[in-house]
Amino acid sequence: MSAHGRTRGALDGMVVLDLTQMLAGPYCSMMLADQGARVIKIEPPGGDQTRRNGPHLDGALRMESGGFGGYFGSINRNKESLVLDLKQPAGRETLLRLVRGADVLVENYRAGVMERFGLGYERLAEENPKLVYAALRGFGDPRSGESAYAGWPAYDPVAQAMGGIMGITGPQRGGAPTKIGPGVGDIVPAMFLAYGIAAACWHAQRTGRGQFVDVAMVDAVLAVCERMVFQYSASAQAPGPEGNGHPLLCPFGLFPASDGYISLGVPNDRFWRLLVERMGHPPWADDPRFATNELRVRHRAEVEQAVADWTVRHTKRALAGMLGGEVPFGPVFDAADIFDDPHFRIRGMLVEAEQPGAARALTIAGSPVRMSATPGGVRHRAPMTGEHTDCTLADLGFDAGEIAVLRAQGVVQ
Repeated sequence: MSAHGRTRGALDGMVVLDLTQMLAGPYCSMMLADQGARVIKIEPPGGDQTRRNGPHLDGALRMESGGFGGYFGSINRNKESLVLDLKQPAGRETLLRLVRGADVLVENYRAGVMERFGLGYERLAEENPKLVYAALRGFGDPRSGESAYAGWPAYDPVAQAMGGIMGITGPQRGGAPTKIGPGVGDIVPAMFLAYGIAAACWHAQRTGRGQFVDVAMVDAVLAVCERMVFQYSASAQAPGPEGNGHPLLCPFGLFPASDGYISLGVPNDRFWRLLVERMGHPPWADDPRFATNELRVRHRAEVEQAVADWTVRHTKRALAGMLGGEVPFGPVFDAADIFDDPHFRIRGMLVEAEQPGAARALTIAGSPVRMSATPGGVRHRAPMTGEHTDCTLADLGFDAGEIAVLRAQGVVQ
């Protein structure tokens, strides 16, 4: 049990050294922390630069005071902060000592950075053969296959573009590509890396041998676009933007309501008949061109127009009353709708976390993973810069004198 009497997560006891920054790497380590891992965020002197990213609540402590904004607070919850200067030899020696007591090290520098520090996987494995070393880079690590783009910097829109997801997303069929709103070019690779880390740790637990885990951002994005791969393989035609529909199902996508939009997913003829019934069986429902999904796909424009002409006459709430629970249906929510809808509170998806200095809490997205015996979730706010430096070092074998020397040398803060 935790100090607060709550059952710890399933990864309780796992020690993770987190050298990540920006979104992708911290999101990965956040997932491990949410499930109970002890994640030690190792920050450079002055702290992670994303601490300055807003929005900031009124009165919240800024980066200059060791605080953070909403961006940092959301994806660095449940972590400890240790400030360590890896540019100093003593800083690198300190990391080597920390590695001896760790299960995982995760970083998302460009390829070669850790090697230039003398801290590449092979060196760290000498200190701890059981270590799982996880790397997340735009185009992967050369150990797993050296990409021609290995030296390119990569952020979310680059991964979305080159991983294929942007090319099949857009408001109109055959139109211009569109970036997906959330940073899926970062978050999807983060999820795959957390999965890889968990798998590698299970192997290490059984064999005593760690390994190098490598995820390329563009590879992860392509993996979630699996449909475009087999479509091109089978047809030699490259899929393009599909608008708000589906290439193989109809009706399937967004439709207008009188006060916004709703989403319908009609994956088979049974749901089509049910939808038609809820619509009052209009005259066109008996059109032979609409009899099967294959025919509806062939006559997509007519089907979608007929359905839209009906949905646009009703509010989202009215449509929910007619279709909800019967036909795959959902109103399109914005953030205000999500905050107002009881589902997300009941499911623990809107979590209030302390924002140092602010008079009120910051609401962040909770963990969607529900586990009956080891629930995990958000246990405490993101750390102040270097908040846990002394206690973390002490826990991992440094005595008070050693910590004092490192602090006097500016190696730790």
